[in-house]
Amino acid sequence: MVPPVAINISPKQLLEANFIEYINAILARYGIARSQIELEITESLIMQDPDYAIEQLNSLRHAGYRLAIDDFGMGYSSLNRLKQLPLDRLKIDYSFTRDIGANPKDEAIIITVIALGKSLNIEVLAEGVETEAQLAFLKAQGCDSVQGYLLGRPVPEQELIALSAA
Repeated sequence: MVPPVAINISPKQLLEANFIEYINAILARYGIARSQIELEITESLIMQDPDYAIEQLNSLRHAGYRLAIDDFGMGYSSLNRLKQLPLDRLKIDYSFTRDIGANPKDEAIIITVIALGKSLNIEVLAEGVETEAQLAFLKAQGCDSVQGYLLGRPVPEQELIALSAA
């Protein structure tokens, strides 16, 4: 089974009127299920045109896509906006995870974001996990998933194809 693929969406793309039809057509052409795609947006994207962005995100959710906020904690969105978004995942920015074990304030923010995600029924992923200590802390706090060099480094396309065929 092919794992879900995350795709970063630019503000320009999301705010285009025909974006949903465009991405639907691409996936249909290649026979990819919408549920296999997680569209990642940044907090700042939502703030450009909040009402239209929320409308587009709701349409994407209804079309079957997974939605995530990337680099959560780095933007300026309000909690009021967060509760309106049809999200599947919050991605904690690596700037918080890199100082686990060295900065209690970053750890407090991580604990709070995990609790917030759980209370809103949104999965929480921590970016930039590079050490076993970071992983242990995040697991102990109930973080749903992690990504980073500890688990794997970027690989060239051909190597990825070979790995997925194995």
